[in-house]
Amino acid sequence: MPTRLMAGLLALALGMNAVAADRKFINAEQGSAAQATRPISDAVLVGNTLYISGHLGIDPATNRAATDPAVEAKLVMDRVKHTVEAAGLSMDDVVSIQVFCTDLALYETFNNVYRTYFPHGFPARAFLGVNTLLRGSHFEVLGVAVRK
Repeated sequence: MPTRLMAGLLALALGMNAVAADRKFINAEQGSAAQATRPISDAVLVGNTLYISGHLGIDPATNRAATDPAVEAKLVMDRVKHTVEAAGLSMDDVVSIQVFCTDLALYETFNNVYRTYFPHGFPARAFLGVNTLLRGSHFEVLGVAVRK
């Protein structure tokens, strides 16, 4: 194998190992009973990019979705914000959001809450209708943030 090709492959392998070693698993609710039983991280930070797992608007008192969709939308967005901040980023760093919703008639209800989290411009977003979500939720939100 030519020396140049070998050197290039070695540099590529070292660069990939650096990225893999740069992973940080974010668990904003660390220590909670719910976190201990879930096989999922709230987010994973790789370099300057945060991959935010799906979050639900669960009422901690009932461990179910809030009965009022506007309250649930606030709970889910608060959880996303808490996770983003636990990773050392801000909501201004969020570049993409996906919202899964069991009732598309709740589009404006969600938007009324959502817009309060992004005063400096909105991330790219999809709002997708689904049949059901865990724990009776109306909304599940996931996304990507990139540190400025």
